[in-house]
Amino acid sequence: MQPLNFPNYTFRFKNNENRKFIFDPVRKKYILLTPEEWVRQNTVQFLIHQKGCSINLINVEKKLIINGLLKRYDIIVFYPDGSVWMIVECKAPSVKISQETFDQIARYNMSLNSKYLLVTNGLNHYSCRIDFENKRYIFLEDIPNFQTS
Repeated sequence: MQPLNFPNYTFRFKNNENRKFIFDPVRKKYILLTPEEWVRQNTVQFLIHQKGCSINLINVEKKLIINGLLKRYDIIVFYPDGSVWMIVECKAPSVKISQETFDQIARYNMSLNSKYLLVTNGLNHYSCRIDFENKRYIFLEDIPNFQTS
């Protein structure tokens, strides 16, 4: 797979019927290795190893209903009390991050009320903190650490 703008991590792979799979430690199963999944798995490892998130507080690829429509988020990191610390939207490295990407994650956040948003294509990462009082997001220089935020 394509090198990404993350540290190097060790992954488990398997091949089945000429397709490659990667083990997802959150879902505890092998997932078809697509470019977006490669970004998602690297992001999960980054959140655990560099940002101090517990794997027990991370959810990956779950359904969400927004305005009566069924959606699926990429990654959510929870606080121990069950509230949402961060929503992550992952795109394949070939997908350019756009305003539409931020609009998508902002719609998800209308029902989740996350403190932070992160959008990544594995090459470029954009994080922001939600200013609920002024109804805007504030872009951050770096992705926040879980323990200090």
